[in-house]
Formats: sequence, structure tokens, C-alpha cells
Amino acid sequence: MTSFIRNAWYVAGWSRDFGTDLRALEITGQRLVMFRETGGTVRALEDRCPHRLLPLSKGKRIGDTIQCGYHGMTFDGRGTCVRVPGQDNTPKSAFVERFEVHERHGIVWAWMGDPDLADTDQIFDMPEFTDAGWHAHQGDALHIRSNYLNVAENLVDPAHVSFVHPTTLGSAASENVPVHVSTSGSVISAWRWIRDAAPVGFFQKFGGFSGHVDRWHYYHLHMPSTAVIDFGSIDVAEKCDEEDRNRGVRIFALHFVTPVREDYTIDHWMHLRNSALDDDAASAQMDAMFKVAFAEDKEILEAVHDAEQQPQRRRPIRIAIDKAPTVYRKRIRDRIAAEATDDLGDPGDSSFINHD
Repeated sequence: MTSFIRNAWYVAGWSRDFGTDLRALEITGQRLVMFRETGGTVRALEDRCPHRLLPLSKGKRIGDTIQCGYHGMTFDGRGTCVRVPGQDNTPKSAFVERFEVHERHGIVWAWMGDPDLADTDQIFDMPEFTDAGWHAHQGDALHIRSNYLNVAENLVDPAHVSFVHPTTLGSAASENVPVHVSTSGSVISAWRWIRDAAPVGFFQKFGGFSGHVDRWHYYHLHMPSTAVIDFGSIDVAEKCDEEDRNRGVRIFALHFVTPVREDYTIDHWMHLRNSALDDDAASAQMDAMFKVAFAEDKEILEAVHDAEQQPQRRRPIRIAIDKAPTVYRKRIRDRIAAEATDDLGDPGDSSFINHD
């Protein structure tokens, strides 16, 4: 069984990634060709001509159509064949599948499942994107040779920060601090506060803290694979309550985890911050620090994936800190199983009588 949820919006890239050129990419094992039409709309089509199966991305764009590079069959942005060189009629099977696309906040999302179920209200959003008191900055894309489930569950796991990021986002001071977990709602959350401790490397450089701080990590995982990490620091003398985090230097690190194939994931990452608004130098400095930290994650996750491919004589163990990842994996399995069958609903007239 595939490990991909199809009926979901996934990030295909930043708006800046899509121009007039044909762009080939892959999401959930489906190869796409994407381009921006002259009117500004981004289109996504199956990257395979129905004639001899040459990828359309190897053809050329003519206006708002794509001409196959093999025999010239031409398709518009909706996947309809508009020309078959050498004949007047167009076979009914001469089309390519079209995928729904939506663009918001400089992010391009693609729906990989049943087009009739594509609801743009389901696309991840946050009020801070349009709040004047916050600055949104798009970072980069991290290419990881690992299954996306490993990547996503790493983003709902505060416990790893002390060990994987000891000089950037964590320190030994948090190793034994309890992690709180909530799985009752639609979003899986894990969090902890580290009180009266030295600032970590990130906030020494960016927040300018030198004395002890109270700092926090809140990890929120939205199905199927979007993570929001709310983290920050405040001077310990402020005695900050948990619900008053905006008083400190607060950052939302957003990770849009896109499964490419079973062994390949792209993590498009960006951040929102409540300080240094419109400061390009601060954005560049933070990008540099994030790249160091995320490279540490990449090294771990690729090593884990490689080890998973090796023969195992016994099953891996689970420990207390694995509550959130365990629930996440189960929700993924349940969603995939639900997509594997068609629910016809309750019949109007049936010989089946349910007494439950």
C-alpha cells in the first residue's frame, strides 16, 4: 500500500518558482509539468503525452499551450488536446490529466487527489500572514533522501532538539524537561518550556539575549504534512505566562513537507517573526542559521531512512517521547485506508439492518 494521502493540498513551490518556462516536478509519485499562463494562473498537468508517453516538460510552450517534443500534439492549460498534426479529428483519449492549483501568500499549492474534493478552504493558513505586526519571509527548499513520514514526525518532536541542534536551536538544559502532548484535536501538538536557562545559539545571535531566559518550543503538525514550530525566548525577569508569548522574541518556523517519492521529500521552509520587521539583513541572518540547523536534521533523517532499508532482526522500540509521532502515523494510515475505498453512504432501501 502506498504511504501517500492523495486528497490533500501539497506545496509545489514558491510563487517565484513558476514563470513562463515549463517546470517538471513530482509530488506523491505523480510527475507534473507546471507553468504560469500569460494571465498569471499557474497550471499543473500530467507530465506525459498520451501518444508515446514523452514527458511534456521536454516539449515547448506555444502561448498558453504545450507542444509535445515528439510528434507535436498540443495541449492547453486544462489538459485538452487542441492540435494533432496531420489530422483533423482528436481522439477522445487524447488528453492529459489536470491537477487543481491554488496560489496564496506567495505559495503554490497542488491538489493531488479527486478534483471534485479540492476545497481551497482546506489550505493551511495563519492570521499572522496578513498581520502588520508580523513579518513573513520565505526561506528555501530542503531536499531530503528520506520518506516524508520520517521528516514530518521529526517536526512534532521537541525532544530531538537538545541532541541534534546543540549549538543552534537547543542545548543540554532541555534534555530532561518534560514534553507535553495533545492529540485530541485535528492538529497534533507537542510543547515544553525551558525556564531560567541560558539562551540557545539562535537567540544569542538574533534576540541579543545574554542573561538567562525563559524559552519555549511548540510543535504543531497539521495533516497530512505541514508543521508549525512556535519558538522563542524572553528575559527571565519578565516572568512570562505561557499564553503571553508575543511579549518575547517569537518566531513561527513553517515547514511544508511535500512527499516526492517514497525515498525523497522536499521541505519548503519559511518563517514569521514579531520583531525586526522589514529588516532584510535580519532575514538573511536567520536564513543562514536555519540552514545550519536544517542541515543537521537532513543528516539524521537520511541516515535513519538508509538504516530502515537494511535487514532488521528485531523491530525498533518506541519510548515515551514518541506519543505524537505514533498518533501521526496512525492518522496517516487511516486516511490512506479511507481513500482506498468508495463510501456509497447509507442506502435508501436495504436488506441490511444495523442494530448498533
